[in-house]
Amino acid sequence: MHQPVTIHQLPAQAITPENFRPYGQVIFAAPDGKGFDQEDAQLHLSEGTPRFYIMRLHYRGRSFSRITRHQRCTQCLGALAGQEWLIAVAPPNEADYPDPVTIEAFRIPGNCFIKLEVGTWHAGPLFEQESMDFYNLELADTNITDHQTCSLSETYGLEFEIV
Repeated sequence: MHQPVTIHQLPAQAITPENFRPYGQVIFAAPDGKGFDQEDAQLHLSEGTPRFYIMRLHYRGRSFSRITRHQRCTQCLGALAGQEWLIAVAPPNEADYPDPVTIEAFRIPGNCFIKLEVGTWHAGPLFEQESMDFYNLELADTNITDHQTCSLSETYGLEFEIV
């Protein structure tokens, strides 16, 4: 028997390096020739073969009831064509499920990309366009061997809508 689902409205905040730090990094353009430092994406891709590709996603809307994490690698995501998009995140933890109270939503402008820390729970990219293209850097087998998903509706009776 399924429990009733409550829709929780989650305000989207503008992303900054400071407010996104518990979940990963925000990477903006830097001058060519700048040396590597802590403002560059700190990647963990040593557990397999890195895969950098463009993924085309179709309408996702602003609601979600599932959230995923990858425990073997960081993941970088960014929109092509300068379009804004949304993501919801919860910090990495040792449990099999995120704490729904810790879920936050961010607006990602089209002039940057994000790097998710190993184990960061995430729902998205979310957007209202018919389709969007994103570049994605993860491991070649991330979606096969390192893809843990929690159904928030089944586990907590919750669905989230980013407002």
